[in-house]
Amino acid sequence: HSETSDIERSKIRPVGKMVDHEPVVPENLLSLLEWTSAYYHHPVGETLFTALPTLLHQTRSLRARPKTCWALTESGRALQDDAVKGAVQQRLLALFRQQHEPVDETRLRAVSASARQSLARMADRGWVEPVACPPQALPDTAPADMNQPTLNADQEAAVSTINAASGYASFVLHGVTGSGKTEVYMRAARNMLEQGRQVLILTPEIGLTPQLTRRLERRLGVKASVLHSGLSDGERLQAWRNARSGCARLIIGTRSSVFTPAPDLGMIIIDEEHDLSYKQQDGLRYHARDVALMRARREGIPVVLGSATPSLESWANCETGKHQLLSLPKRAGGARPPAIDFLDMRKTPAPDGLSPQLRDAIREQLDKGEQTLLFLNRRGYSPVLYCADCGWIAPCRRCDARLTYHKRDQRLRCHHCGADFPLFEHCPDCEGKNLTSVGEGTERIEESLKTAIPQARLLRIDRDSMSRKHALEDALAQIHENAVDILIGTQMLSKGHHFPNVTLVGVVNADSALYSTDFRAPERLYQLVTQVAGRAGRADKPGRVLIQTAHPGNAIYRQIASDDYPAFANTQLAERRDIGYPPCQHFALLRAESVKEDAALQFLEQARHTAQALLPDTVSLSDAVPSPMQRRAGRWRAQLLAQSPQRSALHPFLDQWLAALDQQSGKKRDVRWSLDIDPMEMS
Repeated sequence: HSETSDIERSKIRPVGKMVDHEPVVPENLLSLLEWTSAYYHHPVGETLFTALPTLLHQTRSLRARPKTCWALTESGRALQDDAVKGAVQQRLLALFRQQHEPVDETRLRAVSASARQSLARMADRGWVEPVACPPQALPDTAPADMNQPTLNADQEAAVSTINAASGYASFVLHGVTGSGKTEVYMRAARNMLEQGRQVLILTPEIGLTPQLTRRLERRLGVKASVLHSGLSDGERLQAWRNARSGCARLIIGTRSSVFTPAPDLGMIIIDEEHDLSYKQQDGLRYHARDVALMRARREGIPVVLGSATPSLESWANCETGKHQLLSLPKRAGGARPPAIDFLDMRKTPAPDGLSPQLRDAIREQLDKGEQTLLFLNRRGYSPVLYCADCGWIAPCRRCDARLTYHKRDQRLRCHHCGADFPLFEHCPDCEGKNLTSVGEGTERIEESLKTAIPQARLLRIDRDSMSRKHALEDALAQIHENAVDILIGTQMLSKGHHFPNVTLVGVVNADSALYSTDFRAPERLYQLVTQVAGRAGRADKPGRVLIQTAHPGNAIYRQIASDDYPAFANTQLAERRDIGYPPCQHFALLRAESVKEDAALQFLEQARHTAQALLPDTVSLSDAVPSPMQRRAGRWRAQLLAQSPQRSALHPFLDQWLAALDQQSGKKRDVRWSLDIDPMEMS
């Protein structure tokens, strides 16, 4: 693969040394990265670095450094025990005899701090010698578990359709929560593995990865190569090497795993394809689902997008025939969907956020020995600290946002920029000491329940309580061991986890999404409530969902209650068509920020003026406007939206516009700017 450059030769540094004598990135993946660079209008070098493990950025060789092993020589094997002096040499000799094969130097050094010197003395006497280590294959797990559940007719049809695919095909597996989507994934993956192909499975959260990995390894009888940001650099590089060599047949990972090289790739599966975490929000702002679709198309393989609430982009592609819709409308194993009831908060006092009806339902759960999950999308003790004398509300000094009160630490924190302050002793405006907290967060709900139901065992799961490494895994283990009665959590608990003994879910503050200015808020509300409701009840235990709301008659809630996602999606798509929003239009959002109050807005106004001479008829530009949160982390922010019904018109315009902006911004170094293609958040 060769390219030319317009850069003067005098400015190009000579190659210092050749690190690898073969390309690190295979040709097909390099081609995908070039497409990614062009589509997201991001420098190709930075795009390439995004796809590579960190250690390869640092000129680590593609090939693992060969390990040194040691083996007994012929005279060493003939040694009598009493011929070897010294405790360390005797232990080393015992280890060699126990292994019957060359021993890795790392294992030998673990015998003693002086093992290296003892080995050298044994080598001088001709008893041991360094040898090449035997090649190590990626170990298999136990034999595949053949005790498979019987598929229902819908699952059988989905598996048959996927397995019959020849070449590129894209499927949307729409299955209600608990319908057995993972079982369909496993049958399709097994079919590919039996053909000697590799399977790549993307999952949205690190927290879901161990659970999914164990289940797949047990069923398929292979060791998975796992890639996510929780690994050390060395672990990630080794997993990447195993996938690249074809040694790993099953690859499981989060967003960036979509770029993992796999020479025998036969299928890509994207679990919870609607999830926002598949979209990178800084640097290379790619969407892993869309990159996966392009990769599957280029490599001529099937791709499966699974979700109980598919994104409207994927739903629209089913309507136009780009994707094939596969439906699983029933819960697997005869389980019944949860009963959903709405608690009208207009008629119910709830000073601490929990209605009397919800408290009573929790007590019933305790009596039955079953678990409750309380969901609210707000960590901390309460959203704001408020002065009852003058009405002052504690602001973040660096953002257009309120500070959140964290009672346990007696701190005020900004959940946008991370600013952290001690609690105020008096109001900065009126000097009054009548400060109180307003609203409810996970900490406040936890404290309220400790008082109201002291016998209950509580567990709070949010980003504050789960910051320690392995904290989430430990918490999930407690839940499965029934060491917890009530789980209080944020979105971390809403996705994918299987809690067999949770039969009541309470949604505390669902209405916040109804007041959002984001056009995607209704879609996110439906997805979120459906996901968290899906944690209630499995198999023989029917579930119940109680949603606290001041708008029980809202159309979105009615569609959630009837589990009618097609009706919801079709209504939303019709509205998007009427107002010209994605997926019916294609958006590109130009963002700018500066420490100077007006600089970002002025830059975008000039950018809009620059665009006028380049603008084709089918592309339109909004006015430059302040961002919904105008000030974040001390920087003033603004944005400018470009949109078109045709990608073929939008992207050539963006190429020309960005080239002009590069020259323009060179003279204005106090502004940082970036372009977001297909933005998922308009903030």
